[in-house]
Amino acid sequence: MKLGAKAAFAAATLSAALCLTACGGNAAGPDAAGTTAGAAKTIKTMTLGSQADAKSLDPVDARTGHAMPIFQSVYDTLLLREPDGTISPMLATKWEYNTDNTVLTLSLREGVTFSDGAPLDAAAVKANLDNFKAAKGQDAYMVASVKEVTVVDPKTVAITLTAPDPAFEYYLTLAAGLMASPKALGTPELKTDPQGSGPYVLDKANSVKGSQYVFTKRDGYWNQDLQKFEKVTIKILPDATARTNALVSGQVDAALLDAKNGKQAEGAGLKLNKSQVDWTGILLFDRDGKISPEMANVKVRQAINYAFDRQTILNQQFLGEGTVTSQIFGPESGAYLPELDNRYPYDPAKAKQLLAEAGYPDGITIKYPSTASGDALNTVLAQQLSDVGIKLELETIPQPNFVADLAAGKYAAGSYSLAQARPWVSITQTIGTGALYNPFKTTTPELESLISEVQNGGEKSSELAKEVNRYVTENAWFAPLFRANLMYYTGKNVNVQTQAQQAVPSIYNYEPAK
Repeated sequence: MKLGAKAAFAAATLSAALCLTACGGNAAGPDAAGTTAGAAKTIKTMTLGSQADAKSLDPVDARTGHAMPIFQSVYDTLLLREPDGTISPMLATKWEYNTDNTVLTLSLREGVTFSDGAPLDAAAVKANLDNFKAAKGQDAYMVASVKEVTVVDPKTVAITLTAPDPAFEYYLTLAAGLMASPKALGTPELKTDPQGSGPYVLDKANSVKGSQYVFTKRDGYWNQDLQKFEKVTIKILPDATARTNALVSGQVDAALLDAKNGKQAEGAGLKLNKSQVDWTGILLFDRDGKISPEMANVKVRQAINYAFDRQTILNQQFLGEGTVTSQIFGPESGAYLPELDNRYPYDPAKAKQLLAEAGYPDGITIKYPSTASGDALNTVLAQQLSDVGIKLELETIPQPNFVADLAAGKYAAGSYSLAQARPWVSITQTIGTGALYNPFKTTTPELESLISEVQNGGEKSSELAKEVNRYVTENAWFAPLFRANLMYYTGKNVNVQTQAQQAVPSIYNYEPAK
């Protein structure tokens, strides 16, 4: 049986675990809390600046990342992912797999209702998971392994998988685990009028899609310790400069900025909360040489890795905010190997030597996609590669086409930033033959054996994934550059803790400052 980091979901324990480090309050704005004589000021509201909007408020349209706090405000998940990544109870109080890890049985919390009065029971969970799979939304891959959902009894549900999925519990803390009222599932109204069991309800009168969402504390919520504020507002501010101005002026209490805008925030006395969620670098797709024959030679791919002065690039492009690396798995992933961070130190002479040994002493040319937002970084990469004899022919393509073109195998390589997710998530998204970011479906018998061990490894799967990490790093499947710091700034009136493997903190991670 699994109980995450806790043996029980006691309110006081969960409250302590979810109260985290720094975020700013709207002390002077119309949503600010008042004060009473002789009493300390209390913050009743919180306003967040989000760079991403939700496609709709229907859970089938949820996508892991910047917009998750919008959904978490109104929907609980089956399992809870704490700030450090530990999985704990939420709507499910306990859960366990069968012996071959293909059936996950969940025991559900008593007394939980949705905002429209419907009860949270096994039938509601089955309806949600079936609907999420059938709708084929943005994060539908999370339930790709689900074969059948069975109601065992009103408070017990069994989820049968087609094969072991080491990331499935993790997915139940994200979009796949969001639970909506069964009365509202599949209705167009759910897209604008969410009916969840979460800590807040949407104030439709003061919410405007693309502008802001206002949520008020829900009466009768099952865990009042998660309701830190009377009202939460999430403003949609896709422009980093607009987020910076809103944060500095006190219009929002917390927002994600970049290293350059962060200097203005720091000058205004705002607090920086750092985390490293993504790795940035090059995906060397064409490992079998289907469109660029030279890329089939591992020495060419290794030469690309040796060509980069990672620290200088990090300093120039991100003001040094990050950590250089040669691996795609980060320290919180479970598959991280510290010695691989410097597997490919800057060594242009070594790069030239490897190219010559591969049969290309005069260098090679690679057609390379770029977008307006990525031109600055790609120009630097092209310059450093040219110094060792590798020419990048930069081809500018529209931003909306970028991922689709990479996934379609139109290019042998491309720059991107991807999450340092849990091992099985990274394997299924970037390494396995069915992965979106393995468009040529390259593999080897040795790698397939390692991946199979991870899939069937149960509790040991993350440890086993270290060998997958070692394999793809030594064989230069990628050319990682660095793990950039996410720069999450907060004011003086709210505390927050960053969320492992998520771009912004979960809504539960905030509390009024003491």
